[in-house]
Amino acid sequence: MVATVASIPGADAWSAQGSGDNARVGVAVVHGFTGNPLSTRPLGERLNHEGYTVVVARLPGHGTNVRDMGRTRYADWRAEVERVVDDLASRCDVVVLVGLSMGGTLTLDVASSRTDAVDGAVAINAQLLDPTQALAKLAPLLQYVVPYVPRDLAGLPSDDIAKPGEDEHAYGWIPARSAQSLTTQLRRIRGQLLDLRQPILVAYSPQDHTVPADSSRALVDLVGSDDVTELVLEHSFHVATLDHDRELLEDAVVAFVGKVAAR
Repeated sequence: MVATVASIPGADAWSAQGSGDNARVGVAVVHGFTGNPLSTRPLGERLNHEGYTVVVARLPGHGTNVRDMGRTRYADWRAEVERVVDDLASRCDVVVLVGLSMGGTLTLDVASSRTDAVDGAVAINAQLLDPTQALAKLAPLLQYVVPYVPRDLAGLPSDDIAKPGEDEHAYGWIPARSAQSLTTQLRRIRGQLLDLRQPILVAYSPQDHTVPADSSRALVDLVGSDDVTELVLEHSFHVATLDHDRELLEDAVVAFVGKVAAR
């Protein structure tokens, strides 16, 4: 059974009602693979400070322990994002979906298939292209032999934040079958991106050691939207929401949400 209460301090889901003219604009913020809301709550709090109604999601199996995550798959994480989107859509006039890393992948997946409910999307260092690490290529076989792999060995280095003193408190081990469940969806997601015609902000770090910037560069050409904004985060690694470019990123996301709301 997967724990439903976060055991990592600060890793709980977080939400706040908006205020003023922006209260009817809802924003969902989604963290990445093995991560938790510690990496995304600062952005969520900034958006709420601007008056937006915000939900910072915690994906199933995250924020507790890696064995919980090992019991979950991509379909579980996607279902949680859809649940949050439906909740916001039921009480807001506009919904924007924001995701970091795998949260960005989920954002692209849900935004391109739920155009009825999502009005804009933000993808931050999103995984879109197939992983190129040797271990990833062997994953279809290894997942049945080695259930958990150290994150550095799996190609997810622990130095994913350039700014000293910051830590997203992600798991140190990777559940192989959970990871493979994500990888097998990437081709399908790329194939449906022409359906993503809403405004999109693509933010990426050229120095990302976890997800190569090529994924974000490819995304710009794959989406069907004619309203694509690129933001290059020159001074950050993968978890840009906690890194040197945090303020720049937050300002850009706030401005983007305002633009989508104005439409």
